[in-house]
Amino acid sequence: MNDELPATRQLLAIMRRLRDPRSGCPWDRAQDERSLARYTLEEAYELVDALERGDAVARRDELGDVLFQVVFLAQLGAERGEYDFDAVARGIADKLTRRHPHVFGSGDSRGAGDWEAIKATERAARGEHGLLDGITRAAPALSRAAKVGRRAAQVGFDWPDTQGVHAKIHEELAEVAEAARAGDAARCEEEVGDLLLAVTSLARHLHVDPEAALRRALAKFEARFTTMESLAREQGGELQGRTAEQLDALWRHAKGRVQG
Repeated sequence: MNDELPATRQLLAIMRRLRDPRSGCPWDRAQDERSLARYTLEEAYELVDALERGDAVARRDELGDVLFQVVFLAQLGAERGEYDFDAVARGIADKLTRRHPHVFGSGDSRGAGDWEAIKATERAARGEHGLLDGITRAAPALSRAAKVGRRAAQVGFDWPDTQGVHAKIHEELAEVAEAARAGDAARCEEEVGDLLLAVTSLARHLHVDPEAALRRALAKFEARFTTMESLAREQGGELQGRTAEQLDALWRHAKGRVQG
């Protein structure tokens, strides 16, 4: 543990130097919470990509980039006298201790199952009394929909099994088709949203993370589509200008090469 402290202190010192009003970096001095929000999201997504690719070097580098965003934001708080990096670290340490009473408290193993109850108590202490309070609106829509569904299910507002969800998906599909036939663009958007929400409910019932499932499906599609492009070039051309039948044949060939 002590071997890690010098590196942490060095990182914090570098951050303070970058933000120095006289000798710091102009770009770093110009940043604020709003401008850093985009970079924080980008770095988080790049970390997720590294984690899913299983690249140890990339994982280490991306973890560092995410840590830098935490250090940067903590420095901004320190400059205003609101909080510093130590306060951020103490806050998460206190939260982890509070949320694991079965480890740090009485030793009652039931604490592991009281996670939601503990979080509800914390929300109430912050003045958040609604069941859906505290779910960030900045989260990706699929992840947010899954969390909203889980919260609603806590009070029994849910289908008892997947059959009800299947029926809801078919109902929403029919409503999308009806809106499309009517040429109503606004209603199409609304009905497609309802359909996606129903699909996230199915994912929740199947204990599937819809955000992770879609990322993996996209990665598989991208790999197969890239293979289609390579196959087309091997045949002496590009994808553009090919018939639907030719594209379908390339797709089937690509699926054979890229399993998943």
